[in-house]
Amino acid sequence: MKKLFILFIAVAGFGVNSFGQSSATATATADLVTPISISKTLDMNFGTLASSGTAGTLILATDNSRTSSGGVKILTATTGQAATFTVTGSGTQTYSITLPSTDVSLVSGANSLIANTFTSNPTPTGTLNGGTQTLLVGATLNVPANQIAGTYVSSNFTVTVNYNYYLK
Repeated sequence: MKKLFILFIAVAGFGVNSFGQSSATATATADLVTPISISKTLDMNFGTLASSGTAGTLILATDNSRTSSGGVKILTATTGQAATFTVTGSGTQTYSITLPSTDVSLVSGANSLIANTFTSNPTPTGTLNGGTQTLLVGATLNVPANQIAGTYVSSNFTVTVNYNYYLK
């Protein structure tokens, strides 16, 4: 009888535990975005300018306007053109913009000019609209005193865009 009683307690104990079990379900989600990319649409062009015997600068704004100081004079025969890029990615994601932080040399033969102080529109972040946005980049051209006339051209300069995410 004692064995039967112990068996009964053991079975009853397991039966109580089985009623304490419960289950639930869940789903898994992943948000995969299109990689961000940037492509050049138009090169930067400071336009035509004249230089006197005094050093000066020409600032090319992102709206293509130009202002000069010192011995630099803007000639109206041409207009300026900010560098234009197309940024593409996912939906309405935001992204950061990194402009050149070092001087960019424009060269004509043995002579050179320096472009620096790059600016952008938008800045310092952009927001994609339907997966795309136009990015405009301007800069300051530094012209030394008595600069030799010529057509000055730079090597490529880099503009970088990154989604505003922490990536592992």
